[in-house]
Amino acid sequence: MRITGGIARGIPLRVPSAGGVRPATDYIREAVFNSLAAFVPGTVVLDLFAGTGAYGLESLSRGAARATCVDRRIGAELTANAAAVAKSMGRAELPFAQITGDATKPGVAEGRFDLVFADPPWELWPTQGAEIAATAVSYADDGPHVRVVLEAPGGFAVPVPAGWKLKKVIGKGKGQPAASILVRVAAE
Repeated sequence: MRITGGIARGIPLRVPSAGGVRPATDYIREAVFNSLAAFVPGTVVLDLFAGTGAYGLESLSRGAARATCVDRRIGAELTANAAAVAKSMGRAELPFAQITGDATKPGVAEGRFDLVFADPPWELWPTQGAEIAATAVSYADDGPHVRVVLEAPGGFAVPVPAGWKLKKVIGKGKGQPAASILVRVAAE
């Protein structure tokens, strides 16, 4: 697992050996960021269910202004990954915050975000999918160019909260990771 683009491209990311972390694959992250392309620079990013911090750190490598990662268990791997990305970018530290908390609940992170990623354990989607999607969009800034990316198993129809629409689904197929990109109904 590595950073797939930007200044820190190629930097390996450490993955916890315990705790059931299923990080976003290089393939799906690269496809998501290729789709978002020019949208990422300057954004304020939230990475819910961060695990390794892959989405947040990838965003910073590709020019995001700052990133916040939320997970129930912030481990040494996430801290080490942030340090490795910072070093590769020639910085002492990144504009990066880590929050230990329940990413299924609103209000864990403060502020509004231009780009929100939620990559929960897949077993949560059938029972808490609507709550996860609603929490993710609750953090979105009010601007029309906000994006919310929900990663779920391919073939699973992620719930789309009122006021939002599914812009695009990126993925290979059933059982493989798929990323659903949501935008506000009025946005294009």
